Amino acid sequence: MLITIGVSLITFIIGYFVRKYIAEAKIISAEEAAKKILEEAEKEAEASKRESILEAKEEVHKLRTEFDKEIKERRNELQRIERRLLQKEESLDKKTETLEKKESVLEQREKELEGLQKEIQKLYQKQVAELERLSGLTSEEAKEVLLSNIKDEIKHEAAIMIKEIESQAREEAEKRAKEIISTAIQKCAADHVAETTVSVISLPNDEMKGRIIGREGRNIRALETLTGIDLIIDDTPEAVILSGFDPIRREIAKIALEKLINDGRIHPARIEEMVEKAQKEVENRIREEGEQATFETSVHGLHIEIVKLLGKLKFRTSYGQNVLKHSIEVSHLAGVMAGELGADINIAKRAGLLHDIGKAVDHEMEGSHALIGADLAKKYRETSEVIHAIAAHHNDIEPQTIEAILVQAADAISAARPGARRETLEAYIKRLEKLEEIADSFKGVEKAYAIQAGREVRIMVKPEDVSDLEASQIAREIAKKIEQDLEYPGQIKVNVIRETRAVEYAK
Repeated sequence: MLITIGVSLITFIIGYFVRKYIAEAKIISAEEAAKKILEEAEKEAEASKRESILEAKEEVHKLRTEFDKEIKERRNELQRIERRLLQKEESLDKKTETLEKKESVLEQREKELEGLQKEIQKLYQKQVAELERLSGLTSEEAKEVLLSNIKDEIKHEAAIMIKEIESQAREEAEKRAKEIISTAIQKCAADHVAETTVSVISLPNDEMKGRIIGREGRNIRALETLTGIDLIIDDTPEAVILSGFDPIRREIAKIALEKLINDGRIHPARIEEMVEKAQKEVENRIREEGEQATFETSVHGLHIEIVKLLGKLKFRTSYGQNVLKHSIEVSHLAGVMAGELGADINIAKRAGLLHDIGKAVDHEMEGSHALIGADLAKKYRETSEVIHAIAAHHNDIEPQTIEAILVQAADAISAARPGARRETLEAYIKRLEKLEEIADSFKGVEKAYAIQAGREVRIMVKPEDVSDLEASQIAREIAKKIEQDLEYPGQIKVNVIRETRAVEYAK
């Protein structure tokens, strides 16, 4: 036990001294390594310092060289400028000398001119005195005589000139007006339209007609009652005709019937539901059409009710012309002419678009559509110029502004454009009746028929009362009477027929 302890103690002591020696050796080697590193670092720092100094010296030398070069260039530039200035000074000195010489020459000439003027004045006075002696009149009296004669001549020439100017002004004004109107028409092209009082609905098959009529006609009665439109169901294959003079109601009936045909379920309750949907659809379409019209004409800021009334005009016609298209056309025409004449384009276009707004409600109110439209414009706070132009476009009141006159002219141009308007059905029928009435008024006429849409009248005369020669005379007289009493497009052919029949029976 003691031996073991002793051995361990000796081992510990020996290990302690060995570790201490090793540590001291490592410390010494580390110190030596540190010294070497410091020495190398000092050497590198010294080398880097020398390199930096060299680089700095080189940079300073380079900058000094560039600076010297720039100074040299500036000196050269200054020398050039100095030389230029010297040259300019020399040229200015030369010009100054030249100007001084010219001034001296001008002074001399002025003196000569003064002398000549004095001599001319003396000669003039001598001539005046001689003229007064010869004429027996003083200069003042001669002036009065001359002025009187000249005044009379000028008055005569002025009268002739005024007359020529007036004539030329009329010609130019007429020519200018034609140019403005033709330019306006060229810039505005619109479709030709025709009035319709019926709408045709295509059917998938003829069996659908029975379903539309319904049991004991209940479906067709419900549709006619709800829409106020007559349904004509005849032998026309796969078609139903909607007849009515109110275009909005006819459109509602058309949309409702098309929805019912597509749906297939046709009974009074379903008809009522579809008519309500069609009414809402037409109302939306009316608003969209009004907004589209304002967009096309660039007329903005209209009251929403005015926009709706504009949309209603889409479904109105006047002598076969769609009123909304006519209003848009009038707006464009009035705007173009206002631009040519320097008038207010915005007022002209706005009044042109709204000039027939009264037609949207004229069936509900009493009075001229122009005055109704003016009241509506006033109600929805349009300007006084627009209201006046609307009221005056049919001379219900006297036009007071150039825009009102332009709206009148644009309205006439749009309505008079070839193909824009056609006769209404009532006017057409009355013309045919008048044509037959004129033919029937002649003695010997048995019956008259207006055919070929009024382009020909065929007249049957009594052969026992009218001879062949008299038939020709009747044809000429009827043609002359038609020309005097009737207004019609194109020409009308008068065809008088005298027929003689010999009838006998064999027994």
